[in-house]
Amino acid sequence: MNRLVEKYKQEIVPALTAKFNYSSVMACPKVSKIVLNIGVGDAVANPKVLDDAVNELTQITGQKPVITKAKHSIANFKLREG
Repeated sequence: MNRLVEKYKQEIVPALTAKFNYSSVMACPKVSKIVLNIGVGDAVANPKVLDDAVNELTQITGQKPVITKAKHSIANFKLREG
């Protein structure tokens, strides 16, 4: 995450300031939170798909993602608990 903050401060803020004619650096919008989400519907039938999704998110973010499974069964979505 640190490399993204550095890139934002060194490249994006000056570009935004020049493009939109901000009078101050503090007038530029700031990124406070980035959320990534992947829905893997085939994980019930093929658990290897879930491992592939975890590896992809790890490569993108540099952090290990948290795997959250369904807490309730929902018949309309063909979703089973766990």
